Amino acid sequence: MTLTLLVTVLFGAWLAAWRRRYRWSMALLATGLSGFLLVGCGPLPRWLIGQLQAPYVVRPALTWAPRNVMVLLTGSQVRVPGRGLEPSFDSFGRIAQVVAMYHDCRGAKTVCKVLVSGGDPDGFGQSLAEVYGDLLQHMGVPAADLLLEPRSANTWENAKYTQPMLHALSPARVWLVTSGFHLRRAMAYFARFGIVPIPVRADYLQVVPHWAPSAVNFAVMDLALHEYVGLLRFRVYDAMGWNGRIARSAG
Repeated sequence: MTLTLLVTVLFGAWLAAWRRRYRWSMALLATGLSGFLLVGCGPLPRWLIGQLQAPYVVRPALTWAPRNVMVLLTGSQVRVPGRGLEPSFDSFGRIAQVVAMYHDCRGAKTVCKVLVSGGDPDGFGQSLAEVYGDLLQHMGVPAADLLLEPRSANTWENAKYTQPMLHALSPARVWLVTSGFHLRRAMAYFARFGIVPIPVRADYLQVVPHWAPSAVNFAVMDLALHEYVGLLRFRVYDAMGWNGRIARSAG
């Protein structure tokens, strides 16, 4: 996304020069090159991703209620030759975090459930919730304490489809586990459905500025822009009344 945009700006600079619009050409060239350096060398993605994660740097204290549900938002999955489907490499922070929380919760001798939310948006033939749920069982979360939501294709639907499940469970406390950069948008979406969970970041994404442009920084920039575009769309839809009414609260 980001690299395509910058290449388009540089192409515009070339096109303007070809048409002898030299003032436009120089302005577009300066914009494209400065954008390439700000993104590739890290300052801009570092600031943007930092703003998303800042409220969730410190994980909340694990004070358990009599009935708890930990909602795990899935990431993506991959098909491994000869092994079937597995969670993608960037999802294991979320999985490890929810497993650690589950065992801590069980140690407090309270009711503990893990609700895994994720459908099959990429058409692999098996939902993310099922794939992640299988791994969670191997990591010590019994099937009796696992709930799977296998329909959602995005974060909005994560909130939409988990809402009635949470309502049926009537937990005293809901915990929302996902990546740090994803929590701000996820919390906004869940609030729209009346769910007020405790946010728990799994991983923390750090960008280290460097003098040489890096492809990793462009990838982080794309992640950040995806979150900000999602938040902007949410606010526009709210202003237009397209997000619907807030449902009954949970958590």
